[in-house]
Amino acid sequence: MLRKDFVTLSSLGLLGLYSCGISGVTQRKKPLAIQLYTIRDAISQNPEKALERLASLGYKEVEIYGYNGTFFGKNRSEFQSILKNTGLKVISSHHTTGLLDKSPGTLLNDWEKTVEDLSFLGTKFMVCSYLFPEERTTAHYKKLPELLEKSGEVTQKSGIQMAYHNHDFEFEKWDEKGNIYDFILENSSPELVKMEMDLYWISKAGLDPLSYFEKYLGRFPLWHVKDMQKDSKDFTEIGNGIIDFKRIFEAKEKAGLKHWFVEQDSSDKDIFESISISRDYIQENHFFFQ
Repeated sequence: MLRKDFVTLSSLGLLGLYSCGISGVTQRKKPLAIQLYTIRDAISQNPEKALERLASLGYKEVEIYGYNGTFFGKNRSEFQSILKNTGLKVISSHHTTGLLDKSPGTLLNDWEKTVEDLSFLGTKFMVCSYLFPEERTTAHYKKLPELLEKSGEVTQKSGIQMAYHNHDFEFEKWDEKGNIYDFILENSSPELVKMEMDLYWISKAGLDPLSYFEKYLGRFPLWHVKDMQKDSKDFTEIGNGIIDFKRIFEAKEKAGLKHWFVEQDSSDKDIFESISISRDYIQENHFFFQ
């Protein structure tokens, strides 16, 4: 700021507003986001009411699952209306490979139509979410990077980024060279295939997320943020477990973080109580700033 501008702003009492503006640029508040699998029971009963309740708790962005030609039984226009009515935005969507499940909405079945429908909703990411136990073979592993790349070529035509979501089995020793997670990262295009890092599962596997952020800079634009109980290693509310989220979030630039989602696969409480506890911890610790 030039000195004359500083004097002018000071005389008008606007310097504080200017400073707030600068602060707003350097610390942009990200909307709270959640993976809808967390409230899958409520979704199965009444999708619209479930999303309304999410919105009332302050969640504004979602990652969806289960697309099979419809969105929880709704066509894309109907689901878009629900999103509009609840003020929610779809950022990302989960899909399985289709190697075993031949349903629409998988990477190998009606993928072009799937991408078209997700693009209609304004989705930014589409994610390979899970490998079923029967898919975890050497033959399937070797073909996985190519499958993800080909899927990514289709999504990028619609401006959507392809990604892969981990559990813990990807970090088990696969061959003499290492694990399947590194194999995916080293044998797929960094532009076509990004990663959605699940912080719970990599922690349960005994590995440090930061080691991956540093080794594969910028490959992790999506995170699942969920916590782990100390003794049982079960899921718990964010802040009630042992994962050091403050340390992890300090490395978000190395990771290339763009969006992250609260997720809790199960709870010993009402799930909406659990995600309210997580929300409060997130807000108190400013994890929603990026």
